[in-house]
Amino acid sequence: MSEKEIETCNLIKDIVKTANIGKFIKRNSIILDTISFHTYINAKCTERNILPARVIEKSGIERTFGYQLFNGRRKPSRDKVIQIALGFGMDYTETQDLLQAARKCALYPIIKRDAVLIHALAHNLPLVDVQATLSELSLPLIGEEADHG
Repeated sequence: MSEKEIETCNLIKDIVKTANIGKFIKRNSIILDTISFHTYINAKCTERNILPARVIEKSGIERTFGYQLFNGRRKPSRDKVIQIALGFGMDYTETQDLLQAARKCALYPIIKRDAVLIHALAHNLPLVDVQATLSELSLPLIGEEADHG
């Protein structure tokens, strides 16, 4: 179990045990407050020395909408987060972190569509190949799902 998973398990135990959730939240506000999605993706650009324009281009997101995601004017759907992850060339773990930062559901291997996405991330496949695989398997294309999270 990773350090992050252990911290999460301990946090859940503490939440369940607490008699006053308000006090718990005040006491743990630093842990509970996560940075905004746009702050997170901009930090990733800096960390990876890549321009937002390049991430947007590789993600297949419409340019104006992509810039609105990067400046915080728009909130992403789960699929847009996955597209951003593909644009960055993120792996599975990084994508799970990105989904968490966007407050979207994680990828689950028991869901066929998510299994395809996990495979694509593991093999650093471009969006066009991911879409082709989803189509071949008669699964919703990225951008066509009824946003699961």
